[in-house]
Amino acid sequence: MQANQVSKTEFKAKALEYFRQVEASGESVVVTDHGKPTLEVRPFRDTEREPLDILAGSVLRYDDPTAPVDTEWEAAQ
Repeated sequence: MQANQVSKTEFKAKALEYFRQVEASGESVVVTDHGKPTLEVRPFRDTEREPLDILAGSVLRYDDPTAPVDTEWEAAQ
């Protein structure tokens, strides 16, 4: 997800509009100062989620996790 960028001056003038946009779209807004990112406004995500719920859907395919690795390793000497 790519964040929208806005200057501090514009953000100050339209802060409520940007808050509503972040809430509705779920996309972050990066506030810049002289072209450099300084703040990120993003949707709130509850931190009290179960660890497995956070990882759900992150592994797309894992055919044989116990199969040997076909890579030669260099041992540190």
